[in-house]
Amino acid sequence: MTLSLISLLSQDVTALWLLLKTSADEIMHQDIVPLCAADIQEQLKKRFAYLSGGRGQDGSPVITFPDYPAFSEIPDKEFQNVMTYLTSIPSLQDAGIGFILVIDRRQDRWTSVKASVLRIAASFPANLQLVLVLRPTGFFQRTLSDIAFKFNRDDFKMKVPVMMLSSVPELHGYIDKSQLTEDLGGTLDYCHSRWLCHRTAIESFALMVKQTAQMLQTFGTELAETELPNDVQSTSLVLSVHTEKKAKAKEDLQLALKEGNGILESLREPLAESTSHSVNQDQLDNQATVQRLLAQLNETEAAFDEFWAKHQQKLEQCLQLRHFEQGFREVKTTLDSMSQKIAAFTDVGNSLAHVQHLLKDLTSFEEKSSVAVDRARALSLEGQQLIENKHYAVDSIHPKCEELQHLCDHFATEITRRRGLLSKSLELHSLLEMSMKWCDEGIFLLASQPVDKCQSQDGAEAALQEIEKFLETGAENKIQELNKIYKEYECILNQDLLEHVQKVFQKQESTEEMFHRRQASLKKLAAKQTRPVQPVAPRPEALTKSPSPSPGSWRSSESSSSEGSALRRGPYRRAKSEMSESRQGRTSSTGDEEESLAILRRHVMNELLDTERAYVEELLCVLEGYAAEMDNPLMAHLISTGLQNKKSILFGNMEEIYHFHNRIFLRDLESCIDCPELVGRCFLERMEEFQIYEKYCQNKPRSESLWRQCSDCPFFQECQKKLDHKLSLDSYLLKPVQRITKYQLLLKEMLKYSKNCEGAEDLQEALSSILGILKAVNDSMHLIAITGYDGNLSDLGKLLMQGSFSVWTDHKKGHTKVKELARFKPMQRHLFLHEKAVLFCKKREENGEGYEKAPSYSYKQSLNMTAVGITENVKGDAKKFEIWYNAREEVYIIQAPTPEIKAAWVNEIRKVLTSQLQACREASQHRALEQSHSLPLPAPSSTSPTKGGNSRNVKKLEDRKTDPLSLEGYVSSSSLPKPPEKGKGWSKTSHSLEAPEEDGGWSSAEELINSSDAEEDGGLGPGKLVPGKYTVVMDDEKEGPDTLAMRTGDMVEVVEEGAEGLWYVRDLTSSKEGWVPASSLSTLLGKSSSAQCLSSSDSSPGSAVLSTSSSCSEGCPTPFSELQG
Repeated sequence: MTLSLISLLSQDVTALWLLLKTSADEIMHQDIVPLCAADIQEQLKKRFAYLSGGRGQDGSPVITFPDYPAFSEIPDKEFQNVMTYLTSIPSLQDAGIGFILVIDRRQDRWTSVKASVLRIAASFPANLQLVLVLRPTGFFQRTLSDIAFKFNRDDFKMKVPVMMLSSVPELHGYIDKSQLTEDLGGTLDYCHSRWLCHRTAIESFALMVKQTAQMLQTFGTELAETELPNDVQSTSLVLSVHTEKKAKAKEDLQLALKEGNGILESLREPLAESTSHSVNQDQLDNQATVQRLLAQLNETEAAFDEFWAKHQQKLEQCLQLRHFEQGFREVKTTLDSMSQKIAAFTDVGNSLAHVQHLLKDLTSFEEKSSVAVDRARALSLEGQQLIENKHYAVDSIHPKCEELQHLCDHFATEITRRRGLLSKSLELHSLLEMSMKWCDEGIFLLASQPVDKCQSQDGAEAALQEIEKFLETGAENKIQELNKIYKEYECILNQDLLEHVQKVFQKQESTEEMFHRRQASLKKLAAKQTRPVQPVAPRPEALTKSPSPSPGSWRSSESSSSEGSALRRGPYRRAKSEMSESRQGRTSSTGDEEESLAILRRHVMNELLDTERAYVEELLCVLEGYAAEMDNPLMAHLISTGLQNKKSILFGNMEEIYHFHNRIFLRDLESCIDCPELVGRCFLERMEEFQIYEKYCQNKPRSESLWRQCSDCPFFQECQKKLDHKLSLDSYLLKPVQRITKYQLLLKEMLKYSKNCEGAEDLQEALSSILGILKAVNDSMHLIAITGYDGNLSDLGKLLMQGSFSVWTDHKKGHTKVKELARFKPMQRHLFLHEKAVLFCKKREENGEGYEKAPSYSYKQSLNMTAVGITENVKGDAKKFEIWYNAREEVYIIQAPTPEIKAAWVNEIRKVLTSQLQACREASQHRALEQSHSLPLPAPSSTSPTKGGNSRNVKKLEDRKTDPLSLEGYVSSSSLPKPPEKGKGWSKTSHSLEAPEEDGGWSSAEELINSSDAEEDGGLGPGKLVPGKYTVVMDDEKEGPDTLAMRTGDMVEVVEEGAEGLWYVRDLTSSKEGWVPASSLSTLLGKSSSAQCLSSSDSSPGSAVLSTSSSCSEGCPTPFSELQG
């Protein structure tokens, strides 16, 4: 249809174009001489012939050949050009009558006359009517001419007569004086130069008119043959180009008209100067020619203007149509996309908060979509306007307008339908929420009623009134009829929501049943009457004391006994009934308490879910409203130079955090809404993903610094304005840090109300893991602040602990141990304990704000953990411990801020050294197993810890030898504690690898280490034993089959303390081992000094501690190179 309309419009324009072409053809085909005055201007200036404008009696044009002495010298070509030009000037009608030639030869000779006449006769290109020759005036020449003319008459035979005239008056007889110029005695005003100027101008104007007509014809052809483009850009370009060309054509046309009018004014000028001035025919012809050309130009202009108006209208309507079609396609795509979104938007919510969130999303979606809907309606109105303006493509525009209106109405209907469904869902969830709240409040009421106070009549009545008053509120808060709910909310009841409604209704019924049971119980208690105090005869003592009363006494007391029995039976039964009811009350109270805890757990779970959803929404808001806008070209001009390409610094890995919470963790939490006590599993299963917060927190100082530099950037202000946020971006960048710390508080609350639940262990483990992540995040924040360390900190293993301490040093140099100059003021050092090294750094506070105020740490030195040992206790200060290096070559006395911090560090160092020692023992065991395949096993020596050790004990000892990792001893027949492994004993070890973590003050070396307290005491005090080597000062008088016998002077080694007050002792003199009671051992050793405790300078690898490095050097390579800086 559109093509047919365009075809009709093209036919209309084509008709106009034919009109324009006809007008232009008339101009181009008019009889314009091939020669122009401008071409032969120099020849015309010679004036050997001219057209004065005079006419003969019959209107014949007169060409005058004035006296020109050099006439014979004029080249034939020039003569021919001039004759041709002069004869072409008069109109065809006048030229058809024939020309009259006036040849003035009065001053010439006969020979010249003859030659001139013959030349003119031979070359004249037009019709001749009469030739008038003014012969020479001299007597001789005139006589000669008469005679010669008579004798040569045949030579002058021409188609027209040749008249020889003797004087000017004779000439006047043939041509009127008014038609002759003054040199021929006439009155005709003629100026040859003026005539030449007019002729040049007229011919130039005629040429301009012809060129203008050709230009308009060419342009019109181009316009008529132009095909309408199919897109906005091409149509606009065509319209612009055509408009520009039209303006140029109009400009050329106006210049031609201006020039023509100027020539016409010049031709009319003599008449304007003098009204008596007569105008000859040639002048009149010139004016007519110019006027005719001007008229043709005006007609051409009018035709062109009409054609252009139609063509311009066609292009403008085409452009309007292309704009409309492009807008239609864009709007339709947008509306289709929005309709698909709203069609896919089927969720009706699973809670009141969720439905409110969905309604908020729907409102936001509708607001964002309103722009597209408004544009669609505006486009439809625009199409209607085009139709009213009689656009040529009405049949194409009208259906599109109707489709746009239909799409808008359909979208509005879907939005309304969706809002109706969500409103229904909101109404249903509000009802369910009210019912659940009513149930929770009811359960809380039941749980808060003290059972002991309800045992009295007044208490029972008060509790009953509370219950009845609460039950009255159920009419407006409960679900009344389940079937009615099903029918009323059928449109939104999916399977999940249906199950939820059923669960709420079941809970409501269970709550009502609990209330009815409590109500019935309270009514019974309230209905009981106060029992009167009845006198009861005391029971005879004989009945209680005499085991076998005499028959007489039994009979004498029988009556009274039976009476008393009758009196006691009633109260006893009532008491039994009351006890039974009391037990039921306690059972009910326990159930109520459990229900109360369940309510509290649900409250915590709701808070966790609500805050999680709000957190996810806030993250999305920041990512869409700030981060995405940084890539928006329309916002680029608002971003300062310092902020460009810094998105990753400003937002860190917030997008990664958002996707984790939105896609994974929030769904995990929602799956636990019915079993809040199991939420700990969600945290445990996603603990690896929570490590992303460490990366975010490590980037936070850089983000904070960038924000302070660019916080006044217009970009942030514009984004905040669009989002309608009251707080600036930095508050939202802090949300992830706040969120990761919030989890541990919520887990603590949940754990408090889930002590006896199934998921209590998971909750405790999840809480510990979250606290561990917080500690790791905090430690990593300090770790990234270390400066000056040349190596890679990741090579040191996991960061276990970090903290600030006071440090003293005590180093041994060379082969003698010399204490350094005492430092009264300790060094303040920040220690970083890694799995493979401990770093000593100096803390430096930085000036600045926020994260820039965080300290930095200058690296000072490091100790390889494979060469480290510890002394747990230093006398005089419970906050001090020692870290020593390379068998006490370097000793660092560390003072912690509190004893608790010291204990934590000692335990952590002990764990590291334990794991290293275990690795070394595994390597040793591996080597031993390899050697056992190639070498015979040595015969086992007697290592029985008792004198009478049996083969079973020996076998156990042999097994222990072959397993260097075993810290288990053997048990004797008297169930004594197990001794430690021989030759590889640990100080203060218990019966498992975990034992060192529970004992304080042991060293991590493979051999025995003494605490500083023991070293400085110089011996054993009463009741205080420490491992070491001692000299026995008394004989053992209490020998037993399972104890070790010792004599005065024996050198013994106290290895470790066991259970039940026993110590495992090795007699170095007799090479025997065994368990000795601590009381006996203290007496036997007395105040004997340990061989180790004389001086730390006397310690040797045999008696003192072998550091882990020396023990590991047997089978384990050093994990990494020397780290001490």
